[in-house]
Amino acid sequence: MSQAELTPPANVERQNWTEITPEALYNKLQTIAGNLWWCWRPEVGNLFRELDPVRWRQLDHNPKALLAEMTPQQVAERANELAMYTRINQAHRRLTEYLTDTRHTWGAREAGVLGSKPVAYFSAEFGMHESVPIYSGGLGVLSGDHIKSASGLGVPLVAIGLFYDQGYFKQHLDGEGYQQEDYIDTNVATLPIKPALDPQGKSITVSVETRGGSLLAKVWLVNVGRVKLYLLDCDVDGNSPQDRELTSRLYGGDTRTRIRQEMVLGIGGVKALRALGITPGVYHLNEGHSGFAPLEVIRLRMQDDGLSFEDALREVAQHTCFTTHTPVPAGHDRFSADLIEEHLGPTREKIGISHDQLMGLGRVEPQNHEETFCMTVIGLKLSRHANAVSSLHGHISRRMWANLWPWRVEEEVPIGHITNGVHVPTWLALPMRQLYDRYLGVNWARKMYDPDQWQKVYDVDKGELWETHHALKSRCLDFVRRRLSRQCRRRSEDESAVDAARMSLDPGALTIGFARRFATYKRADLFLSRIDELAELINKSDRPVQFVFAGKAHPADMPGKKLIQRIANLRNDPRFAGRVVFVEDYDMNVTRHMIQGVDVWLNNPRRPLEASGTSGMKVVLNGGLNCSILDGWWGEAYNGKNGFAIGNGTQHVDSKITDERDGDLLFEVLRDEVVPCFYDRDADGLPHRWIDMMVDSIATLAARFSAHRMVQDYVKMCYLPAAGGLSAEMKKG
Repeated sequence: MSQAELTPPANVERQNWTEITPEALYNKLQTIAGNLWWCWRPEVGNLFRELDPVRWRQLDHNPKALLAEMTPQQVAERANELAMYTRINQAHRRLTEYLTDTRHTWGAREAGVLGSKPVAYFSAEFGMHESVPIYSGGLGVLSGDHIKSASGLGVPLVAIGLFYDQGYFKQHLDGEGYQQEDYIDTNVATLPIKPALDPQGKSITVSVETRGGSLLAKVWLVNVGRVKLYLLDCDVDGNSPQDRELTSRLYGGDTRTRIRQEMVLGIGGVKALRALGITPGVYHLNEGHSGFAPLEVIRLRMQDDGLSFEDALREVAQHTCFTTHTPVPAGHDRFSADLIEEHLGPTREKIGISHDQLMGLGRVEPQNHEETFCMTVIGLKLSRHANAVSSLHGHISRRMWANLWPWRVEEEVPIGHITNGVHVPTWLALPMRQLYDRYLGVNWARKMYDPDQWQKVYDVDKGELWETHHALKSRCLDFVRRRLSRQCRRRSEDESAVDAARMSLDPGALTIGFARRFATYKRADLFLSRIDELAELINKSDRPVQFVFAGKAHPADMPGKKLIQRIANLRNDPRFAGRVVFVEDYDMNVTRHMIQGVDVWLNNPRRPLEASGTSGMKVVLNGGLNCSILDGWWGEAYNGKNGFAIGNGTQHVDSKITDERDGDLLFEVLRDEVVPCFYDRDADGLPHRWIDMMVDSIATLAARFSAHRMVQDYVKMCYLPAAGGLSAEMKKG
């Protein structure tokens, strides 16, 4: 929302806000807090921050929790002090207009066939905001960005997920630098969540049958702009104590826990939609976790319409889209035949197929009784619209799953690609938004997916862009220092350590950020391959370099934890103290500060194991530059002048040689390209070559890698064909 949007039209009657009751004002704020629309409207989020800046930070920027601690009278007094009445009313009015005006959206023009039968988007996690901790990392944040952009574009879509009342985990490092996990119960009363109601106004509980009895799940509703997100929760009366904990943690437990969670998500999710009176025209399975959903849709078609299993499968697959996200074998869930029969036995009996037939749906080789049941395989077999998440990942996925279509050559395997994107309003810093408002026009955000809209960035004053970036960088480093000093206090370290944390990092130094899941293939420690030369590079008095790291390892990933420990403990090495830091408890808040403030975003996975990656896309929006292996999205984004490439996009057949070679290449690009370019300044201190790269990065990448473009691609390439909304001529084109 621009400043112009905040100013009401002249013909709008202005109420005398001194006469509004505290209760009415409080209720308006509650309404705003009850829809996550506010979290990608920083000027609206600031309303809550200004009520109590200290508690706002302590409560993870949760407006529901903040309001729960204040009375209507206290809110009214604070609003009066800060002259907030009109701003609150305007924000409330803008939300109402946003929710009710769906006729003028891109979706209304381009996706009308979905209006009566919307897309049902299934995902195991959704990352919308740090105050709603039901995500672990990239997949969840992508899902959150997907539904936010669907909301902004007006694409008819409902989302289905699970409610994890303990989320993923809170991370802290012990005195040895080793990751420890804490699980904290979420207070539902402080979340923008309420029971989902059926058409008769009754709360919904669904039942999922297994051989050992039924799993019950109640259904919650979260409003994400125009999109309704339904979350299933097994903590209900009627479940065993063990099953009540089934949805408490994200990606926790053993394979039996995982298959039960995925049954609740897939089968329970379809049942929830039916109870809600929603008849989807498209089912979008975001990764294999929801691969059981089509089985329940098949059962319903057989029950309601008398179709045979084969005919029901054919029709349901036509309406199903499947997105695969990982080329890493361990990333694909697999279950034994016994687990499948224990949990899917009642469903397969209702659809009239044998155990071997059911297992065949999850096997590459249906007759191979030694092969386990793979959720990605069933997702591919029960859909007719499948995609990877970058161009390179598409090639890898077609090769990886070619045996499912042995009669086709690899190039004709029916797995396309739609490259991921990021939700621009969520990740764009407010000062950068204001800069774009001035140079791109106040309505630029309405066409953020249009590359032509971003060409005006070449007109931005270089000095103003650099000053804006430097201010964001200072804010980022202040945030990191606060976190570091808090980490020291929690470990009961002496005041000298706390003071050192406060003084760490130089605002003038080249700052390189790295934040992501600490899986070993992402090679977080690659920068240490030439450690002595790195120490010399970091400590050059006239051209210093510093690194900020963050990220979590899966609780069961011991090698990942060792990576974190190695990097975090560099603070004990005098060569790196205050220059290489690790920020605990990586979440969307940490991400936001880092991607908005670093100079360079480092990404060096072992190619081709990074399916896409999205953190670097967020950096682009805020003027940072990428330095990356040519993998995932960067393989199709890098043009030679909009960032830096590590290597030439090849890898050795021996992973050890690849790692050694990439380590050398990383050091060389930092030493010979990144550092000289950053410190090459004119008399006014402006790095003109660097700023030119910043501008070119924004102009060439911001539109291409926006979630609005991504969702539009899904609509055109998947949703409309799946819903029958394209003519033969359109399909041919």
